[in-house]
Amino acid sequence: MSPSPRADVAVIGGSGFYSFLPDAVEHVVDTPYGDPSAPVAIGEVAGRSVAFLPRHGRHHDHPPHGIPYRANAWALRSLGVRQVLAPCAVGGLRSTVAPGDLVVPDQLVDRTSRRVGSFVEAGAVHLPFADPYCPAVSAALAGADPGVRLGGTMVVVEGPRFSTRAESRHYAQQGWDLVNMTGAPEAALAREMGQCYAALALVTDMDAGAETGAGVGQDEVFALFRANLERLTGLLTDAVAALPDPGACACGSWWDGVELTYDVPGRGRA
Repeated sequence: MSPSPRADVAVIGGSGFYSFLPDAVEHVVDTPYGDPSAPVAIGEVAGRSVAFLPRHGRHHDHPPHGIPYRANAWALRSLGVRQVLAPCAVGGLRSTVAPGDLVVPDQLVDRTSRRVGSFVEAGAVHLPFADPYCPAVSAALAGADPGVRLGGTMVVVEGPRFSTRAESRHYAQQGWDLVNMTGAPEAALAREMGQCYAALALVTDMDAGAETGAGVGQDEVFALFRANLERLTGLLTDAVAALPDPGACACGSWWDGVELTYDVPGRGRA
């Protein structure tokens, strides 16, 4: 009997980022929450076992509001994943960023409305989420390329439409730097699975209200993301090599003393 597939680290690919690992083996993972976005590919990067999951599916099958977020998080945890690197496409909201910039945000604002945002379906389990991203994984991402900016706030909108000018200007007036459609509930679900999670945001455009006369189109977003795939791949490879041991991180211990009412693969309920 062949051993069950295992991975220590996962990369969740964003729009236009549908493969990452050379010589990877794909695994179909069943979850209590349905099928994940695609079979999970597992290979080796920098001497570590790494899982890759395209967030939208291999052929961009799932729109932002239709991504099986819970199935994705549960599937990765069931494979043993403790650290998650999450590249994504974002719009820029303020002059602090420009197309082509890479940002590792440290704050998140959730403006989604139709998504199941938690594994908790009963009981009192309240997730501490003041700092939504793992500082250790964020530092590894930021340290992998001197051009990466560490810090910034990403607001996540429902999609699939882009923002109106009024919405975009409102977000900028709040001091938020980036706008995205997939960062929530992905980050919170990873925390509920006890995983260290950080986003790597590629600015593909300036959002509708950020420049006079500017608008946002799907083609330009996908094109800029494709143009940066080699850069992203190299950065993620270096970040995987620099990841610290997650054992001492609070991302995986927040539930100590908490009676969980949902199952975490490899841990069960408290």
